[in-house]
Amino acid sequence: MKDRLKTALAAMGLAIDADQQDRLLAYLALLQKWNRTYNLTAIHEPDRMLTHHLLDSLAVLPYVTAGRLLDVGAGAGLPGIPLAIVRPDLEVTLIDSSHKKAAFMQQAAIELRLGNVKALHGRVEDLHPEAPFPQIVSRAFSDLSDFVRLTRHLLAEDGEWLAMKGLCPHEEISLLKGARVKRDVELQVPGLEADRHLIVLESA
Repeated sequence: MKDRLKTALAAMGLAIDADQQDRLLAYLALLQKWNRTYNLTAIHEPDRMLTHHLLDSLAVLPYVTAGRLLDVGAGAGLPGIPLAIVRPDLEVTLIDSSHKKAAFMQQAAIELRLGNVKALHGRVEDLHPEAPFPQIVSRAFSDLSDFVRLTRHLLAEDGEWLAMKGLCPHEEISLLKGARVKRDVELQVPGLEADRHLIVLESA
């Protein structure tokens, strides 16, 4: 797994040091352990977890430019925890409506000594932080319109929504209200034989 991760990161052009790579794999091991009891994700095989969860999350790293990030419907902490591991300067807030998933994220932050991660249990529409977020990310949280509608109050002025998608969601884009597409990036994830897109949105 260590060699596979190292090779994949090189192919993605990501410079991530050995300590951070070890912590990424420690997070994956923790996810596997909890998954046996709590069924946090539908993927259980370590190899597929590496590609579908870890590498998929890290594919958006070049587009995370702000100092603070909100991960909505974070589930098991994806993409927020991998991003927090490789960007210790990034303050990551994770929120999920599932108590068991929020509990896992909190435990992962403790065990991996991630002082830059805050895990919350609750609905995103009920979240009212002291300051809005310059970037908000979601991975399979909802369609684009719902994502924008539910989190608009949390986005800073001139902020960006980062929506991680499979196939380019042409229909969702055509129905989008209150936001416009800033860029559509086709993501390359080694070992993942599926289309992956990052749709970057801004307020209209």
